[in-house]
Amino acid sequence: MTIAPSTRHAAVAVTAASALTLAACSGTADADPSSAAAGALTPVTVVLDWTPNTNHSGVYIALDKGWYEEAGLDVTVIEPGETDGLQLVAAGQADFAFSHAQGLLPARAAGADVVSVAAIIHDNTSSFLSLAEDGIERPKDLEGKVFGTWGDELGMTIINEMVACDGGDPELVEFTPLASADFRLGLTEDQYDAAWVFDAWDTIRLSDVDGLEVNTLAFRDWMDCIPNWYTPMLAANGDSIAEDPDTVAAFMDVTARGFRHAMDTPSDASDALMEAAPELEEPLVVASAQWLATQYAPTPDQWGLQHGDEWDRFATWMVDKGLLEDASVVEGAWTNEFVTEES
Repeated sequence: MTIAPSTRHAAVAVTAASALTLAACSGTADADPSSAAAGALTPVTVVLDWTPNTNHSGVYIALDKGWYEEAGLDVTVIEPGETDGLQLVAAGQADFAFSHAQGLLPARAAGADVVSVAAIIHDNTSSFLSLAEDGIERPKDLEGKVFGTWGDELGMTIINEMVACDGGDPELVEFTPLASADFRLGLTEDQYDAAWVFDAWDTIRLSDVDGLEVNTLAFRDWMDCIPNWYTPMLAANGDSIAEDPDTVAAFMDVTARGFRHAMDTPSDASDALMEAAPELEEPLVVASAQWLATQYAPTPDQWGLQHGDEWDRFATWMVDKGLLEDASVVEGAWTNEFVTEES
């Protein structure tokens, strides 16, 4: 899903640029994680896909507990600026980026050597959210309603696809631009009737924290109509994987440990995130961490695993809908090499 830039991004852009310049100068191609014994740490830069939230819990747990340093890594987390994280990874100015499949496949089609190395969440946790009083209980109910959208092609296509699949007429859905990501304001002031949200954050915020009565149309309940795809996922540079697999493996081993710990002990996930981003709403963070503990993967030992049929179906669907020219870019777009027990 394409999300409007946060108002905080302008403030962090200068910091991000400075940190990325240092990361680009230092490089990691010849680094040896085992050098931790000699006191030298390998610098690793991670670009988030949004401001800090529970999708990033595994990284913040690992930072909080010092696990990266124990593995010989000096990890810097960067919030996104004007340049997309995948672009920074492709250019060698960052080592890893949180992103999504709908961004990675077109990036590869444009020549970016970016590879998904882990699925952060096993299944898509997106939903169409509305106030319960508006009676939107299935996609067809969006007929005659106003949908708030960022105007991205994928979002519009998904809406039309779900409505049509449910026997509705997409032409009867009215679209209006979203002015901000404050869905509570937009819904309660009748700027629109429904919007695309992420259940782990916005649905919990509106229902559990703000106490609104809402309905959600979860994408995972309509997979006969639309494909599943990995959002978010973690991407790395293909050359880095080939030339410096030890650093990639060291980072991924610790990151996987962090996410598995978030599944086992969600209170540690919320504590670590609040420590890193104290401006967040603690009730939201706590509830989100609890909810995601059962959503990251079916079991902790399966965290990060991706499935070829999911990637193939999504790539083919994107081609069918005119969102991608050639589904063959999915070849080499992902790997489970760094999230299996053998890694």
